[in-house]
Amino acid sequence: MLLYKFLNYFFFVFHTSLIFFNLFGFLFKKTRLLNLITLSLTAFSWFILGIFYGIGYCFCTDWHWQVRAKLGIIDNFDSYIQFLVFKISGISFDINLTTVVAMIVFGIAFLFSILLNLSDFINYLKRTKKKN
Repeated sequence: MLLYKFLNYFFFVFHTSLIFFNLFGFLFKKTRLLNLITLSLTAFSWFILGIFYGIGYCFCTDWHWQVRAKLGIIDNFDSYIQFLVFKISGISFDINLTTVVAMIVFGIAFLFSILLNLSDFINYLKRTKKKN
């Protein structure tokens, strides 16, 4: 039981941190490539694994829900974002609104990450070309 309590807190901190990193990791040059990787893994989970488990499937959410079920905690949330917003604000937003906002914000972050990583790569090529 102690392990499941630890895992519950671990997933809450890890998953929430991952979400914030996905949203803002592109802002810092040193974290841009890792941000693009984590955004790509998130997209893979949502859209590729989602083919088999339902679009929007997140393995982190799945694992966290399994841990919480072992603790006897049954969440009545359809997504981790909906759960997180409720935990932070106490407000339970409609799942459709939550999903649309999450997808739009994710798409914007992914686009910025791609563009900034591409820009960094082009600048890197320019610098190496000047040296030769």
